Amino acid sequence: MKIKPAHIIGSTARTLLALTFLFSGFVKAVDPLGTVYKIEDYLKAFGGFFTDLLPLAGIAAVCLIATEWLLGVCLLCNVRTQVTSWLTLAFYLFMTPLTLWIALTNPISDCGCFGDAIVLTNWQTFWKNVVFLSLVIILLCCKKAIPALFSWWAELIIVLLGAGAVAGIMGYSYTHLPPMDFRPYKIGNHIPTLMEIPEDAEPDVYETTLIYEKDGVQQEFTLENYPKGDSTWTFVDQKSKLIKKGYVAPIHDFEIINLQYDDITYDVLESEEPVTLIVMYDLMKTDRKQMNKVFRLYKACQDRGERCYFLTGSGEKDIFEFAAETGFYDYLESFVEEEELEDWEFIVQSTFCYTDPVTLKTIVRANPGVFVVQNGTIIEKHNFKQL
Repeated sequence: MKIKPAHIIGSTARTLLALTFLFSGFVKAVDPLGTVYKIEDYLKAFGGFFTDLLPLAGIAAVCLIATEWLLGVCLLCNVRTQVTSWLTLAFYLFMTPLTLWIALTNPISDCGCFGDAIVLTNWQTFWKNVVFLSLVIILLCCKKAIPALFSWWAELIIVLLGAGAVAGIMGYSYTHLPPMDFRPYKIGNHIPTLMEIPEDAEPDVYETTLIYEKDGVQQEFTLENYPKGDSTWTFVDQKSKLIKKGYVAPIHDFEIINLQYDDITYDVLESEEPVTLIVMYDLMKTDRKQMNKVFRLYKACQDRGERCYFLTGSGEKDIFEFAAETGFYDYLESFVEEEELEDWEFIVQSTFCYTDPVTLKTIVRANPGVFVVQNGTIIEKHNFKQL
């Protein structure tokens, strides 16, 4: 049987599209909360009406992950090539103009199209979509030369198995933690090392514009040609524009500050004993059903003589309200001496600490979640749903 060139070209385009969709869907499925956070970032950046859609970010994330994964499965197994090809075209006809607008306006720094596995700039994402849109067009032109591989019933089973697989991956990753961690805070990583900036690191490059005035007329100068020493010119203003971003350490925003405004970051990172850090990035969104587990873990650390801190991005008022509403004070009565308990505010101020909420969401995909640090190395991470 002679294989036609259209079959080879179409099958190649189909396979490349399938592998891309499968990879993109998989890295999102193993980190569904990461996809939710990225969609929330987009909606906040768009502003206006879009901020009203924030409660739907979770549904949008599930739909996006399922769409990419199932398109990949159908393309790879050649399930209903004509229908799948048109759906793929619709996907890229929506995404390509959207990513062009994002590249032009730059509302957020990276698209998140491949999760944290591969980080692309907004322009790289747009050109990637242009390439794959071209592949879809090629596939549509060659689809008649690609014969079906399976019967209708077999295709239905393939789709159902694909849907079940992606649902299982998302469900496990949500109730536990991502089984594949592409972020800098994965178990085994040494935080201080990832915070270091090499001596030969490339710095940020800025373009500085100096504005001077003479005889009522303002003029812009660079650092090379401004009228230095010329008293006939009067300095008015200075503007700096980032031209090229320099080296950024993998971890550059990790900071722990207690409510007494003490920076205890390196006190924690340099501890030779394990330090348990319970993450609740937003106390208003924290799962209250898990508080009994949280407080039991806190007590266990106290009984072992180990330190335990609650890390949050919420303000001091929310912290005290949260501690009162969840019964933290009542729980302390069971194991804290009465004279120590009298200083209730001090215990809260020294136990609850502020850390940037974006950092906390990056460290642990759970609210509440927990990670343990010893000698600056992350030795454990858990979702309280699984404890």
